[in-house]
Amino acid sequence: MNENPDVEIRPYRSKDARATLAVFIDAVTVIAAADYSTEQIAAWARPAQRNESDWDRAMKGRNSYVCVVDDAIAGFSDVSPTGYIDMMFVSPRHARRGLASALLALLEAEARATGAIALSADVSLTARPFFERHGFIVEAEQHPMTAGVPMTNFHMTRPLAASNSGVPDRSAGDGLGA
Repeated sequence: MNENPDVEIRPYRSKDARATLAVFIDAVTVIAAADYSTEQIAAWARPAQRNESDWDRAMKGRNSYVCVVDDAIAGFSDVSPTGYIDMMFVSPRHARRGLASALLALLEAEARATGAIALSADVSLTARPFFERHGFIVEAEQHPMTAGVPMTNFHMTRPLAASNSGVPDRSAGDGLGA
């Protein structure tokens, strides 16, 4: 699935908690900062309120995968048996190198293996173009509250029966905030 031999995608392990949490915080505070206000970024990232134990428990509760580049975690994502992608983040240092595309290909294979009929995600303003390039369509614009702050995201879906394998990946980019 991954054409870059220097990239390994593997299941999440508890020892990945610190690194994946750092990727999440960096992606939100650096990449998403172009699309969200300072108040929204602070409410979303909340670094002082997060701890590795809770993060690890949440990551284990989802079918999570990590993307490793040069022995360091560069991104992560997950997919439920029904095809829902809760999180997809790539570190700013590794952005636009195809890591999110590689993660998405693996997630699609995992979802197909569990019998899911579609992939879905609630994606950020920042991630929307990535998901659109990969054949997802916006089902609804949403305005959830995060730590008391209104946010904007989009519920997006892509049927698994309609593969986008014939669509060239022009993005070589990464999703943010699925």
